Amino acid sequence: MQKSLAEILGVQHPIIMAPMFLVSNAEMIAEALNNGISAAFPALNYRTTNELRDAIRWIKQNSNGKFGVNLIVNQSNYKLPHQLQVCIEEKVQYIITSLGNPKQVIEQCKKHGILVFCDVVDVEYALKVEALGADGVIAVNAQAGGHCGNLSAEELIPLLISKCSIPVISAGGVSLKSDIDKMLHLGAAGVSVGTIFIATHECKVSNAYKQAIVDYGAKDIVLTKKLSGSHLTVINTPYVQELGTEPNFLERMLKRYKWLKKYIKLLIWIKGTKSIEKAAFGTTYQTVWCAGPSIENVKAIRYIKEVISDLTKG
Repeated sequence: MQKSLAEILGVQHPIIMAPMFLVSNAEMIAEALNNGISAAFPALNYRTTNELRDAIRWIKQNSNGKFGVNLIVNQSNYKLPHQLQVCIEEKVQYIITSLGNPKQVIEQCKKHGILVFCDVVDVEYALKVEALGADGVIAVNAQAGGHCGNLSAEELIPLLISKCSIPVISAGGVSLKSDIDKMLHLGAAGVSVGTIFIATHECKVSNAYKQAIVDYGAKDIVLTKKLSGSHLTVINTPYVQELGTEPNFLERMLKRYKWLKKYIKLLIWIKGTKSIEKAAFGTTYQTVWCAGPSIENVKAIRYIKEVISDLTKG
């Protein structure tokens, strides 16, 4: 039997409010901690390391409980060394790593007693991070919002448990208490839950985004490569239908050659055409909304404490 995530983190329920890019904020984290679960946020949600430090300190002053910070560990995140240093200095309880090799983060955190959980989508990578000293894996399944895996929870969790000796935390497809019970029955130590917390009053995304979480359902979730180059699950709004889900020529070029941006802007200025601007810059996290199929069970915009109550008592 795996040790429960609740025991590992010293919280009442084995739940992490998942870190969501451009969505998670300090108020959401504090509210989660004050209602018996843990929570994490992406360091990249803050432009500077000073803002990151201030957010960590604010959460500590306004809540009780253990929280984490999500770090992107690939080479594109030039802020990583500074973000990691702030997390160490401010003594965050755990780090969640994504999209890269977590070796540096694990080595540094081990020295300071900070836990490290690593996002994984398959056994091969899970075994690699376990060998590096990870304290657990976040098993990102095909039902996850944003970057998702290829396997269902029913496939991924037992597979990881059979091969790994560290705790497996399931991410994706949770919107009800029965979903959590299912993941725990499969052997997960706990769950990471994101999408359903977008439609909350504490969340600072646009009202249109929140309402879309309420109005659309599981059948309206599609995969797109237009935002990051990798598949992301997003809501299939009329805007997404108009843009399509595969990157066009300009988007591919801009991702490959970032120096082209200034020339594209110059071309837009000369031509004065919205079609060029839309082709190059139309797809952003403000216009295309990440979410997972768990929106199916979101029926209203509520307070975080109400969402947690349903997940733990309903």
